[in-house]
Amino acid sequence: MSDRPTAGAGQLSSSRRQALLQKIVRERSSAVQERIPRRSSGDPAPLSFAQQRLWVVDRLEPGSPAYNMSYALRLRGVLDVAALRASLGEVVRRHETLRTVFGERGGTPVQIVRPHAPAALRVVDLHDAPDAEAEAERLAAAEALLPFDLARGPLLRCTLLRLAGDDHVLLLTMHHIVSDGWSRSVLVREASALYGAFSRGEPSPLPELPVQYADFAVWQRGWLGGERLEAQLGYWREKLRGAPPLLEIPTDRPRGAGQGPRTARHEFTLSPGLSRGLRELSQRQGATLFMTVLAGWQALLGRWAGQDDVLVGTPVAGRSRRETEGLIGFFVNLLALRTELGGDPAWDELLGRVRETSLGAYDHQDLPFERLVEELDVERSLTHSPLVQAVFALHRAGADDERLRLGDVEMEPFGGGERAAKFDLDLVVGEAGEALAGTLVYRSALFEAATMARLAAHLETVLETMAADPARRLSELSLLRGAERAQVLEAWNATAAVLPRACVHELFTEQAARAPHAPAVLYRDQVVGYGELERRANRLARLLASRGVGPEVRVGVCLERGVSAVLAMLGVLRAGGAYVPVAPSDPAGRLREVFADAGVRLVLTDAAAGAHLPDSVEPLWLDAPETAAALAEMPEGAPEVPSDPTQLAYVIYTSGSTGRPKGVAVAHASVVRLVRNTNYLPFGPGERIAHASNLAFDAATFEVWGALLNGGSLAVVERETTLSPAALAAELRERGVTALFVTTALFNRVAHEEPGGFGTLRHLLFGGEAVDPASVRRVLETGAPGRLLHVYGPTETTTYASWQWVREVAPDAATVPIGGPLGNTTLYVLDAGGEALPAGVPGELHVGGLALARGYLGEPGTTAEKFVPDPFGGAPGARLYRT
Repeated sequence: MSDRPTAGAGQLSSSRRQALLQKIVRERSSAVQERIPRRSSGDPAPLSFAQQRLWVVDRLEPGSPAYNMSYALRLRGVLDVAALRASLGEVVRRHETLRTVFGERGGTPVQIVRPHAPAALRVVDLHDAPDAEAEAERLAAAEALLPFDLARGPLLRCTLLRLAGDDHVLLLTMHHIVSDGWSRSVLVREASALYGAFSRGEPSPLPELPVQYADFAVWQRGWLGGERLEAQLGYWREKLRGAPPLLEIPTDRPRGAGQGPRTARHEFTLSPGLSRGLRELSQRQGATLFMTVLAGWQALLGRWAGQDDVLVGTPVAGRSRRETEGLIGFFVNLLALRTELGGDPAWDELLGRVRETSLGAYDHQDLPFERLVEELDVERSLTHSPLVQAVFALHRAGADDERLRLGDVEMEPFGGGERAAKFDLDLVVGEAGEALAGTLVYRSALFEAATMARLAAHLETVLETMAADPARRLSELSLLRGAERAQVLEAWNATAAVLPRACVHELFTEQAARAPHAPAVLYRDQVVGYGELERRANRLARLLASRGVGPEVRVGVCLERGVSAVLAMLGVLRAGGAYVPVAPSDPAGRLREVFADAGVRLVLTDAAAGAHLPDSVEPLWLDAPETAAALAEMPEGAPEVPSDPTQLAYVIYTSGSTGRPKGVAVAHASVVRLVRNTNYLPFGPGERIAHASNLAFDAATFEVWGALLNGGSLAVVERETTLSPAALAAELRERGVTALFVTTALFNRVAHEEPGGFGTLRHLLFGGEAVDPASVRRVLETGAPGRLLHVYGPTETTTYASWQWVREVAPDAATVPIGGPLGNTTLYVLDAGGEALPAGVPGELHVGGLALARGYLGEPGTTAEKFVPDPFGGAPGARLYRT
């Protein structure tokens, strides 16, 4: 549970009045008169409720050091080693729990108390070590993680490190099943008293103990039953009904059963002004300092986890009986404090909720946490502790301030404290003088030090906000300040780049004029040059203009990928219109719905692709002799049509998987932003981009215009080829393709069937679905392209909004990042109130910049809901798309 004897309530004010919660506990304790009886025999005793859970945990993970309790003390002065050994031996004699091992009788675990034997004190001489201090720290860390065998014992290990003649380090390690934080103080206090007497040749000054821990275990089993048990259980059942099983704090590394319990810590100090403000707030609200800091801690955890229902544990000593105060044993209990953050409360209202929860919990603290977990039938996991993964305790001033000595030998803590984590996050705030000092202990297998430094800084921000204006609501909290805010909002979104102010077809014309004979489209045995494609598109544009196509007029394109499809899109744009691509394989019902919604009357198609066109549209058969004849009569020059980059370029429809398909209206400027002067791909004449997507998939926008607006070549890969990883690999190699986009599903398939199939590429882009890190790792190891890019972007953000160059994948990676924004694109993670969130805190991804579509065709309400004002963009009318 915890290694601290102080837990729970803090003080009402800086006058150090007794905390309200401690007063409640003391009054309840003094009201109980029944004494714990001694056992009638020395037979094996049952385990206490707390011990039973740790025994089960040890059976699941034998030898795990997660419940080692290690204490290291620096001893300065002339040390009488014999007196120290005798003192420790006497402590072991006095406390049966230090001579206890755990066995089974009839399948039930029991405590077996072994006869007293002299305590083993191992002495290690570091006098000749090159750096005795560093070696002592290394040995202390190793000792703290050395496993215990509960069945064989001993469950107390004592090691003395001699650094110099008058400089020693004493390592005391106990298993939590026989000890707790209070016990540490008992052990050190008794050893100190005994050492003083023994070093002077005097007998023990300590009275015999009234009871032993095994007596308490027997009594607890009988006392906590019947109506008393049902009253406790009834409260906790109601309080924790429907509680979330896991606090979803984002971790730097995924959880795993074999990660180990190693800890690290981050220490911080709250300013005297803030500390004073928190005490004054507590006093005004009739709360304790413990409650106030807990409210801030739970609000922060809820924001980081994206949850409105937060459980935080707090340890209580669990020694409500006078007889137990001087015992070494596992008494500490854990209270699960559940706070609802929903409804957007003000800080003072939240503090009231926390106060009510805390008082109720302390009034029902007799039910052991282990019994509660058992009663609630909480699912066990080797990756996290049940119910509670974050803990908070307030350390009262003076609780551990007494300086103990071994005769003339001074003692002080040594090293970094416990090395094994029992929880993901453990926050301890201590009252020492005017300022409050905090220590954040965390699992180093889950979190990086930088993440915990941010968490501590955000806690300070939360507490400052609460103390400054308790009437403000939680939704108004901004965790971002100063340099961190500038980094998230500005530095990470510094993607602005100069773009040509021109339409798609105008930029194509520039390329055609620059290199008219350069290959534009490679399809089967055809190679169509830029000049030829320009002339044919001009003729088609004039024909379309004669059919009424002009600015903002929407024209359907129902064709398989190939020269005709590219010609159709370019011709529509050259006429000033906007193309509406559909897949020829789509059911007739979807074609009818899309064309009706888009207001399409004319559809460019051919005999193979247009078999299912609805009667409501007029087909223009591109492969018909009469169409060829009509085109031949048209001039080769481009028609004079008004154009502007804000003009509509195409309307592409969503899949409709979450409802009715919606038409996403994309302007020319958004397409130009995707493929010109951008940061993720070096587009240019030397690139040969594969066209492997059907026109109704927005990846085709990247493929077609990425090649044709930059002087590159578009290599058409037919659908049948993409269905065979081997055929696809051969096609890429034979065509000399340099850049390819594939869906994640196809990427995974090629990775498993033809892992070297991408090796001839300079650039491989993949995305669109959940990533399989093993597939990515396989490609990197066996057939890596020059650059492997993971890309992400909804249709509403013009194909791609973000990109990540994947160079390696960690063995324990759960996914692959989507990376940072493309050029002229911004990415923000915002909370429900539209406030920017720090790195690592979950929220909703919002995309801004030139990437954004104009909106949903004919759906102003949905457009307004999903395309919201951009408070960070600066430009009038700037918007963000809510992904």
